[in-house]
Amino acid sequence: MTNLAILSLRTGRLAPLGPRGVPSGIDKSEVSAPLMLSKTGFVGDEQGDTAKHGGPEKAVHHYPLDHYPAWADTMGDHPRLSSSGAFGENISTSGLTETDIAIGDVFRLGTAVVEVSQGRQPCWRLNERFGRKTMAREVQETGRTGWYFRVIETGTVSPGDQLTLLERKASEWTIARIWRAFYIDRLNHAELRGIAALEPLAESWRNYAARRLKSGKVEDWSKRLDGPREDQQVIG
Repeated sequence: MTNLAILSLRTGRLAPLGPRGVPSGIDKSEVSAPLMLSKTGFVGDEQGDTAKHGGPEKAVHHYPLDHYPAWADTMGDHPRLSSSGAFGENISTSGLTETDIAIGDVFRLGTAVVEVSQGRQPCWRLNERFGRKTMAREVQETGRTGWYFRVIETGTVSPGDQLTLLERKASEWTIARIWRAFYIDRLNHAELRGIAALEPLAESWRNYAARRLKSGKVEDWSKRLDGPREDQQVIG
């Protein structure tokens, strides 16, 4: 994974999503010109709910094109899977998945430098995007989540630029390993202690692990995964 070509570079403006017209930037279009990458993401990329999406720890979303055939096996000829961008990703590559990439991995991206900060926690907006009520749950259950980068050095990213590995800080803590600890082996204290102490990991994820260690309970994900009831108004 030393050098990977960016197969698609994408941003999205706010637009109505789903039957209720929820404002969202998940529908990202491919760009053909260089983009400035700031500490909070690509210039021109927008989020409908800035409390839960975007920000410094989720500045860039990376989703592997490698997963698309598996989704096609599950869903058939779904129009969203005809090209990259189905999952609201900013960048798409082939040859790098959650089993390969680890928290704290540092990459050169164009002239910017980025660091893997956390995996993606899928939310109900994926259900709206795919017209499939279980889509967010399926993303979480399969571990085909993608991940986020924080921006260490701002810069310019162009279509076709390389993603070049510069440094590995905690190569044993892959996105897949943390996914397993959060969603499969959910009260493994040794894993949770390691996650809580993993400095390059986003603080919110370290806090998840610390709370589980303290309470002995797993948080309820239903609101995030299933979304509001059909009779509830959604703002942002």
